[in-house]
Amino acid sequence: MNIVILLGAPGSGKGTVAGKLASENANLKHVSSGDLLRGAVAKGTDAGREAKGYMESGNLVPDALIARMIKDVVAETTGDVTMLLDGFPRNLAQAKILEEMGAPVKGAILIDVPDAIIQDRIAGRRTCPRCKAGYHVKNLPPKVEGVCDHCGAELVVRKDDNPETVRDRLVVYHRETEPLIAFYRDKGQLKSVVGTDPIDTVAASFLDAMKD
Repeated sequence: MNIVILLGAPGSGKGTVAGKLASENANLKHVSSGDLLRGAVAKGTDAGREAKGYMESGNLVPDALIARMIKDVVAETTGDVTMLLDGFPRNLAQAKILEEMGAPVKGAILIDVPDAIIQDRIAGRRTCPRCKAGYHVKNLPPKVEGVCDHCGAELVVRKDDNPETVRDRLVVYHRETEPLIAFYRDKGQLKSVVGTDPIDTVAASFLDAMKD
C-alpha cells in the first residue's frame, strides 16, 4: 500500500477526480478527511463524538484527532492499493504528523485551477444529503435535474458553497495549505496537472502523473 496526496484549492476537483479514478480502478482507494469526519460523527465513534464538539462550536478539529482517523484507515488498508488522500494534510503540521506516523507517501499531485474559475465552479456544485454524492450543474450534472442518480434524493447546495464562504475558504487555503506545494516540491515528490480541462482529461493526466 502507498499514498498519493491530493493538493489543490477547494473546488479544484480533488474529490471528483479521486472518486472517478477509484470507481474505475480497483487498486485505487479515495480517502477524504471530510468524509471520515462526517462518517465518524454519524456512527457516534469515540473520535466522532470528540470531533462533533469542535465542529458544532465552529472550531477546527485538532490535527492529532484527524491524524488518528487517517492512521486507522492506513492500518486497515493492505495489498496492492494506492490511497488517494484528499483533505489531509491540510497544513505543514499535519504533513509532519503524516511523516512521523511512517505513512508510505509515494508523492503529491497538485490539481492546479485559478481562483476565479474555482469560484464559478463552486457556485454550480450540488450535493446529495443522503448518500453524499457530488454533482455540478454544468460539469457533472445528474441524469435528472436536481435529483441524485444513486438514491433519488433531492440535491442541495452546501453551506460551504455559498460565494462568501468560498472566498473565505480560498483565503485560508492560500495561507495554510498552499505551503504544502513547496514542502513536497522540495522533497522531489510534487507533480502538477492542469485542473481546468474536462474531468476525463484531468483524470487521465492524474494517472499519468502517478506513473512517473
